[in-house]
Amino acid sequence: MFNIVMALAVSQIVVASPDKKTEIRIAPDGASYSIYRKGEPIVSASPMGLELAGAPDFSTLEVIDVKRQSQRRDIPLTATKAKTARDWHNGAIVTFREKAGARRTLSVEARAADEGVAFRYLLPKDAPVTLKGERTGYNLPGDPSCEVTEYSGSHENSWVLKKVSELDKAKLYDVPLVCSSVSGRTHYAIAQSGIEAYASSSLVPVEGGLKVRVSPRRDRNDVAVDSAAGLTSAWRVVMMGDRVGDLIESPLIGNLATQASGDFSWVKPGKAAWDWWSGPTAGEKPTMERFRRFIDFAAESGFPYFLIDAGWPLNATPCCDADPKTDITQSNPAIDMPALVKYADSKGVGLILWAHWKHVEPRMQEVLDTYQRWGIKGVKVDFMERDDQDMVQFYVRLAQETAKRHMLLDMHGAFPPAGLARTYPNYITQEGVMGLEYNKFSWGQVTPGHNVKLAYTRMLLGPMDYTPGGFHNSTPETYVAREIMPMTRTTRGQALAQYVVFDSPLQMISDDPAAYENAPGFDFLKAVPTAWDETRFVDGTPESHVVVARREGETWYVGAMTNEQARTVAIPLAFLGGGRFKAEIWRDGAGPNDVEHVVKSVSGRDVLDIPLSAGGGAAIVIKAVH
Repeated sequence: MFNIVMALAVSQIVVASPDKKTEIRIAPDGASYSIYRKGEPIVSASPMGLELAGAPDFSTLEVIDVKRQSQRRDIPLTATKAKTARDWHNGAIVTFREKAGARRTLSVEARAADEGVAFRYLLPKDAPVTLKGERTGYNLPGDPSCEVTEYSGSHENSWVLKKVSELDKAKLYDVPLVCSSVSGRTHYAIAQSGIEAYASSSLVPVEGGLKVRVSPRRDRNDVAVDSAAGLTSAWRVVMMGDRVGDLIESPLIGNLATQASGDFSWVKPGKAAWDWWSGPTAGEKPTMERFRRFIDFAAESGFPYFLIDAGWPLNATPCCDADPKTDITQSNPAIDMPALVKYADSKGVGLILWAHWKHVEPRMQEVLDTYQRWGIKGVKVDFMERDDQDMVQFYVRLAQETAKRHMLLDMHGAFPPAGLARTYPNYITQEGVMGLEYNKFSWGQVTPGHNVKLAYTRMLLGPMDYTPGGFHNSTPETYVAREIMPMTRTTRGQALAQYVVFDSPLQMISDDPAAYENAPGFDFLKAVPTAWDETRFVDGTPESHVVVARREGETWYVGAMTNEQARTVAIPLAFLGGGRFKAEIWRDGAGPNDVEHVVKSVSGRDVLDIPLSAGGGAAIVIKAVH
């Protein structure tokens, strides 16, 4: 044992992935780490460690133990982008102790999978911990160009391609940060997972890279995390792949999270009619007739849900404030909620209700018990716009309590996913994205290029409630902002493709029912699933286009989207395997609201050449011919 410890004291602790291509190396004093893929440095020697509040930081550390781990399993999934997740990784828990002073211990748990690496900090549970922050940094060789977005409470901003040296050191940046290595052979994303006992974080530009900033508490700005017994930090994650689009398939964020326990077979993914996008933001007056119209539309279209947005409760006020007079356990006098639920149920439609988080938090049990008694199938909770420790705990409690009542949970005004949906599969989608709703306003920047970038950035982290389905389509040149029956800046072809490209097991059908009457492409929206058995990235780059294929059962669905540049995309069909297939194609037509519908016979040896208009897209359904 003495010889092993002596050897560890002078050499790095290396954890390599099962395929031996990726590895994380931890310095013997626990002060730094580095990440390599295919022998190339992805993150060069970078600081690691914790910053304590009310106690001295750790002094010089030495290794006292290394516990090696290995995992080879397939995790069954509920209502997400794949039926199973392969979790194959090698790992180690490296325990350090101070050489002098209090002789405190700190452990670092590291994992290396073929899809990337991650590490987190562990402190013993025998004492309380008050954490100021982390020393964790990312020194990125070669000053890479990265897709970045500025950090804000709502996490609803544009993405831009910038060199790390060009980032504004006075600003914070959100996860993920998506870059390519010096050689271009590796594309990687800096992210996080497993924050449920911690707080979320952002990234601060520093010389040569970035530093983690753990979001401070509201009650003590000099403290990020207060724990009564020890500490389990968030995972610091670097996802990696040969192509940037390979990260779309990655299960890494979910694999690092606490896995679901118990029965979640009751979670029913699907599409929802939605009443907010097409109407005024001040809210149309709630009436039984109005809500029945959306319920009838959902039933006729085969959609399992209708989401009733803001304005339905007693004493509701417009949009974003949480008026103390509003009571979300009672409906507007014009609405008989139990009767509405009964009507919807008779049509095979479940109701989901919107609520402001400030109305939910102080009386969560009473609110959810009321909704359960009414027969409500889910809740959409909005305007948190925080990611500190207390807010993270609110998410966890709400996910737990809705799960107990077999209710779906959709979080808006939310931080980006960090694995919690893997722990609670009823937490079926969340915002944390600048989505379609911004097309209601002249200052919105939901451009075709923005939509393409979302597939390679925000979507890597988990479900994304972008709320697609706008059927008043235009081009960036002909777009006009309007609050009622708003327009999109993309073609109908891209509106269809978003249902395949964008990952959300609960997917909105956002426009007014009238917009879909005899509308080209609506037949595709009625047919497309929202949860999948398999996901494949096919082609594209964040700066040009994206093609994604997803399978449900034996049927493949392909979505292709381009930015402001018209192009023809070549879609190789090798993922089909052997046999003959029928491909049904909805692609851009003569105008932004037009769709060409083409049916052709194909095989896995074929390549489909699909022309896309500027801001356009295409959706394809491929079925075997038996």
